[in-house]
Amino acid sequence: MNDSSEFSEGLIRRAREGDQQAIAELFRPHESRLTRMVRMRLNRSIQRRVDPADIVQEAFIEASKRLGDYTTSPDMPFYLWLRHITGQKLVDAHRRHLGTQKRDAAIEISLYRGSIPMANSASLAIQLLGGLTSPSRAAVRAETQMRVQQALNGLSDVDREILAMRHFEQLTNAEVADVLSIDKSTASTRYLRALKRMKDSLSKIPGFLEDR
Repeated sequence: MNDSSEFSEGLIRRAREGDQQAIAELFRPHESRLTRMVRMRLNRSIQRRVDPADIVQEAFIEASKRLGDYTTSPDMPFYLWLRHITGQKLVDAHRRHLGTQKRDAAIEISLYRGSIPMANSASLAIQLLGGLTSPSRAAVRAETQMRVQQALNGLSDVDREILAMRHFEQLTNAEVADVLSIDKSTASTRYLRALKRMKDSLSKIPGFLEDR
């Protein structure tokens, strides 16, 4: 396992043998990050019907079945493996709830090891606007959210994905490079460029950066 130093050999062995407690110990530390990843990428039209936590649990069930194969021949770090499976379950949820005739609504980006729905700008904007909850700010929230979404949409798909992964999913630069199959220096350069563009755009929204 690429990051096997996180776990004892005994824990890994017990998990491979189907010990549910050991499996839970392997998966639990990653649950909140994966739930956040799903929430950002879940299609807006089905967010009231689909709980991101349910998708993560489906992914954990699938991962527990495939754990033996992964630990025998790992081809990516453990967290990215779980993220990949979770992404597959998210794609399944989109296709199940949106229907085959609406699959374009669940836009996927295929620069990864397989496809995964792209982070949507509305969800990212909500993350950025988390502090604007007071009654005095409620009146301008909708307009501010639209302007933040416009700023996010001004980024290329790849740069918006890198920003989402680094800033919101809290992936390391090395993890982003692995996911996108690019070198670390390119991943770092694109992240810094996307971050600067976003800061420049957000600075034009009256009062926004002062609320951060």
